[in-house]
Amino acid sequence: MANNQNKPRNFDIVLGGETPPPLYGAVLGGIEGVKRRLASSDVETRIGALSSAVNYGNTGLQVLIDALEHNSAKVRKTAAKLLKNINKNQVKAALAKYKFWTSFEKYYEIPCNYSTTFANRKVIEFDPVIGISETVNTAYAIRVVPGEDYYTRSVLNGVDKLQIILQSPHACEIEALVFGYWYTRSLKDFTFRPVLDELLEASQKLTNLKALFLGDINSSEFQNVSLVYCNLSYILLAYPQLETLKVRNNSYRRSYCSNYEVGLEFCPIRHEKLQTLIIEGVGISNEVFEEICKLELPALEYLELWFGRDRYINHNSINQFVSVFYHNFPKLKYLGLRYYNHDYPDNVAFAIANSPIFENLVELDLSMGKIGDEGAKALLKCSAIRQLDTLNISHNCLNSKIVEKISKLDIEVITGNQNPQRYYSSYG
Repeated sequence: MANNQNKPRNFDIVLGGETPPPLYGAVLGGIEGVKRRLASSDVETRIGALSSAVNYGNTGLQVLIDALEHNSAKVRKTAAKLLKNINKNQVKAALAKYKFWTSFEKYYEIPCNYSTTFANRKVIEFDPVIGISETVNTAYAIRVVPGEDYYTRSVLNGVDKLQIILQSPHACEIEALVFGYWYTRSLKDFTFRPVLDELLEASQKLTNLKALFLGDINSSEFQNVSLVYCNLSYILLAYPQLETLKVRNNSYRRSYCSNYEVGLEFCPIRHEKLQTLIIEGVGISNEVFEEICKLELPALEYLELWFGRDRYINHNSINQFVSVFYHNFPKLKYLGLRYYNHDYPDNVAFAIANSPIFENLVELDLSMGKIGDEGAKALLKCSAIRQLDTLNISHNCLNSKIVEKISKLDIEVITGNQNPQRYYSSYG
């Protein structure tokens, strides 16, 4: 039979898997064939299926959109590339969700103003007189503004304001909270512990809380007040629905009255929903860095850490991190290892270039450090870096020739604000 309708076309699927198909066997072509191939154990077969899906209208588009959540990083990246140039509302919405951090406020220093948006929500300063008026796509800010009444007992502290919020019938609808400075003399403990205790007790009321920002202070306050935290894993345990945790830090862990340590801390736990973790500011200690590495965050897609100058966070520390993060953060798309001002500033680039982390990543951010030409050359020699969508190596110490070379990568490369002379101050 010269024109056998049962003969499979390119990319058709034969039920039962027989090749050639039996005379009366069923052949699955079209979108069903695409879906079957997408379920294959072979990655290249899945990627080929996505390329075919674009030919099947809205049904094919939905297959591509669904593939953005696939468990294979290669499949996710292929779907994103195929959707990138399609001008349809559902595609734009899907890509915005895929790279949800593109609308985050991006800082290269502590800002002089308070945040106006957080976790893709507008920030409203909480007024105890007005109370809670709206909750959808809104974050309420609780803060004590340092001033002439800063240390008086008459000003409402962070705990007082949180208690007022909890009395609202809309407390269960609140999506996000932002804490600025929280302390007044009415609190016996200047650390974050009193606020933490209140948050833990409030978990049965704040049942819709998805995003939390601790330490939204401006650059002036950052220089003059201390944000002294405690073990924040308790927040993750109390709020299993939390998706975003951002912490602005300006102090290192230290002993308090010789009784216990205070300062930013995590203990090893598993959290199923957290998608975003940001620790920014003065820099994290090696202890905190190691504690973050021990968290199990299977849903984490965005991790941003500001390092500073802790001499114990070296090449070996970062190598150790990248060797475990694939298992602890298997969905990570954005990795920001920023503000790395170590005595040997190229270490972070060397560690990244020799690691397997690019398999899942969409964006790598190494900005605000002191990476020099040798670090950039190590990145250029790493073929896997071409799998990224975006590389941010701005605010470092590259010379113009290296900037020109790295800008030729067939990905988005952000290279502005280089200061080569600053590199040598690392060794001064």
